[in-house]
Amino acid sequence: QGIGRPSVYHAVVVIFLEFFAWGLLTTPMLTVLHETFPHHTFLMNGLIQGVKGFLSFLSAPLIGALSDAWGRKSFLLLTVFFTCVPIPLMRISPWWYFAMISVSGIFSVTFSVIFAYVADVTQEHERTTAYGLVSATFAASLVTSPAIGAYLSASYGDSLVVLVATLVAVVDICFILIAVPESLPEKIRPASWGSSISWEQADPFASLKKVRRDPTVLPICITVLLSYLPEAGQYSSFFLYLRQIIGFGSASIAAFIAVVGILSIVAQTVFLSILMRSIGNKNTVLLGLGFQVFQLAWYGFGSQPWMMWAAGAVAAMSSITFPAISALVSRNAEADQQGVVQGIITGVRGLCNGLGPALYGFIFFLFHVELNELLPDNTSEKKTKQNSTVIPGPPFLVGACIVLLAFLVALFIPENSKASSTKKHSNSMNSSLSNNLDQSNEEDIEPLLQDSSV
Repeated sequence: QGIGRPSVYHAVVVIFLEFFAWGLLTTPMLTVLHETFPHHTFLMNGLIQGVKGFLSFLSAPLIGALSDAWGRKSFLLLTVFFTCVPIPLMRISPWWYFAMISVSGIFSVTFSVIFAYVADVTQEHERTTAYGLVSATFAASLVTSPAIGAYLSASYGDSLVVLVATLVAVVDICFILIAVPESLPEKIRPASWGSSISWEQADPFASLKKVRRDPTVLPICITVLLSYLPEAGQYSSFFLYLRQIIGFGSASIAAFIAVVGILSIVAQTVFLSILMRSIGNKNTVLLGLGFQVFQLAWYGFGSQPWMMWAAGAVAAMSSITFPAISALVSRNAEADQQGVVQGIITGVRGLCNGLGPALYGFIFFLFHVELNELLPDNTSEKKTKQNSTVIPGPPFLVGACIVLLAFLVALFIPENSKASSTKKHSNSMNSSLSNNLDQSNEEDIEPLLQDSSV
C-alpha cells in the first residue's frame, strides 16, 4: 500500500496539508472566537485550548505505543481525521465547533506519530536534519495560508474560507489513504498485538514515573515542559493580542506570520544543521532557549508594532529548539521504542498545550487585559490604552522567566548518553571477557594449546 518507499517526504506532505488547512482559518477564528465569547475572550480561549491540550497529554503515550505495535499509517489517518473534524463546524455551529476542538485533543497528536514515522525511515545521523525539515514544513504551512485566508475572507466571506480549509483537510486524508506507505516493517512489530500494550504504556502518568528514573530523558522532559509552556500560551493568544492590543490589521497579521515562517524555515533547515555540526546537539538546544527568553521578554515590554516585528525575527531563531530536542531524544531510544519515547515528549507538549493557554488567559484576566468590542483595523484607540500600561504583555514576561528555568535545567542534559552507556557496556564486556580468558589461561597449561596459532 502507498506510493513508493516510505520516506520523510510523505510525512512532510501530511504535516503541511493539515496545518495549511488550520492556517487558512486564522482570521475567521478571531472573529468567531470573540462573537461567541464577547466577555473574557482571552480567558475562554485559554480554557478551550487547555482542555484540548490536557486530553492530548492523556492520549499521546497510548497512541505512540499502539503505533509501535500496529504501524504508523492507520494512526496518521486517525489523528489527522479527528484533528480536522471541527473545521466545517465553524460555520454550522460555533458552540459545537469549540466543543469539538476540545474533544479532538484526544487524537491531536499527529506530531508524535510523524516523528516516529521519520525515525523509522532515517538513520540516526540523518534524524536531526529530518526533524528540522518536518518542523520547517510546519512553519512553511503557515507562511501563506493566513494571508490567503485573510484575502478570501475580505473578498468572499468566511464561509468560503471554511470550505477551502475543509477541502484541504479532505485532500490530506485521501493522501494518507492512497499515497502514504507503512514505515514500520512487520518483523519489527511485536508478535502479539494484544499482549504488546499494557496499562503502564497507556497511562501518561506511568510514563512520567518512568521518565523520573531515566537520568537523560528526565531533564529533557523538564526542559520541554518549561520551554513549551510559554510557547503554547503565546501561540493560543498571540494573533488576537496583535490585532486588538498592539493594533495590527488582518493584512499585517498575515504578513507577520509569513515573515516569521520564512525565517523559521531558514533557521530549521540551514542554521540547525550547521549549528548541530559545529557546536553539538546540547549547545544547539541551549542557544534556541536563549533566543526564546530574549523573544518573550521583547514581546512583554514591546508596545509598538515595530517591536513585535523585531521580536518575531528572534522568535524564528528560537524555533530550532524542539527539532534539536527531538533528535537528542531519538538518539537515546531503540528502534522499536521510538513511538513510545516520542509519545512521552509529545505528551509533555500536550500537557503544555493545556496549561499554557490557560495560564496566559488567566494572567490576561488578572491584569485586566480584556476586549470590550471587536475593533476594526484602526489603531488610535488601542494605542492610548497601550501607552497607559507599564508592561503591555504580562504573560510574555512571565513566560520569559519560565524559559530561563528551562535553560538552567538544560545545562544538566547529557550530550550522548546512549553512546556512553554502550561504551560502558562494551568496556564491561571486554573486561569480563579478558578476566575469563585469564582464568582459562591459568587453568589450561597444555603447551600445544598455548603455542597453537590456530
